[in-house]
Amino acid sequence: MTLTPRSTHLAPSQSVFYSPSPVATPVAVTPRRSNSHPAARLRLRCCCSAGDPAAMVKAIRVHELGGPEALRWEEVEVGEPGDGEIRIRNTAIGVNFIDVYFRKGVYPAPLPFTPGMEAVGVVTAVGPGLTGRKVGDVVAYAGKPMGSYAEEQIIPADVAVPVPPKVDHKTAAAIMLKGMTVHMLVRRIFKVETGHTVLVHAAAGGVGSLLCQWANALGATVIGTVSNEEKATHAHFDGCHHVIMYTKEDVATRVKEITGGKGVNVVYDSVGKDTYKASLECLASRGFLVSFGQSSGSPDPISMGDLASKSLFLTRPSVMHADLEARKTSGSVLLIP
Repeated sequence: MTLTPRSTHLAPSQSVFYSPSPVATPVAVTPRRSNSHPAARLRLRCCCSAGDPAAMVKAIRVHELGGPEALRWEEVEVGEPGDGEIRIRNTAIGVNFIDVYFRKGVYPAPLPFTPGMEAVGVVTAVGPGLTGRKVGDVVAYAGKPMGSYAEEQIIPADVAVPVPPKVDHKTAAAIMLKGMTVHMLVRRIFKVETGHTVLVHAAAGGVGSLLCQWANALGATVIGTVSNEEKATHAHFDGCHHVIMYTKEDVATRVKEITGGKGVNVVYDSVGKDTYKASLECLASRGFLVSFGQSSGSPDPISMGDLASKSLFLTRPSVMHADLEARKTSGSVLLIP
């Protein structure tokens, strides 16, 4: 099975708002350790400071929580890798909804910080005595440490994996975090098998498009929801047998028609508040609702009675910008430094 991510490419300046004036005072950022891995190390300097220009790179920074306007394109100093670390020059950076959650403060992070949870790049330096990685290696990483929205960064060497020569950088960056998420959703949270019927909300999105392909390859009947005709075309291409435009049709009613009144075995819901009730209505007896995102906001508190009538199961797994939040994008969004 080959998964094919669709990606939108942005230069960092296309997705951020510039600060009207340079930062007046240099700010030192103390590396933060989490689960034994330090945060990706970048030291912020004023754009007009007297440093070595060769040591400066650009990064997207967040100094205060908020909307896309909180993203600032600034110069930072990367420094040299320490023990067990490598420095990488990012060539393609994945953009994910978890980045939005950090920027808004849904997930806490000490300010200021550099967002970004995945990237592909070329190793430009290795720490003292490090083996297994060398300058020139093409590597990818996803998850912690946060900080991939930068031209260069330092990360622990053990979180980087080699990118095969036949896989281009953009494809690797588009599929790392999303691909691992989809694997967990269809093989570990609810194991999709031949004969199952699945409903995928936001079927044309980054995770949704991969999820539809994978579920189709496993032999499931795939129903996807989208907002417009263009996304419907994408969803069909990505393996949806049935596509519902929720802007024109009632999702629960249409699902019942497609399934002959039975409902689906599992709903994969990354939307949250706007889709939660319809998702429950779409489920067959003893069906699974997998809520793994909240792009429309957190679902309202549930009553156990909502699950009891059909003996439903509900799970909320923990899985590791303007157009993105407005759901105007389809496929994966990448930053190209």
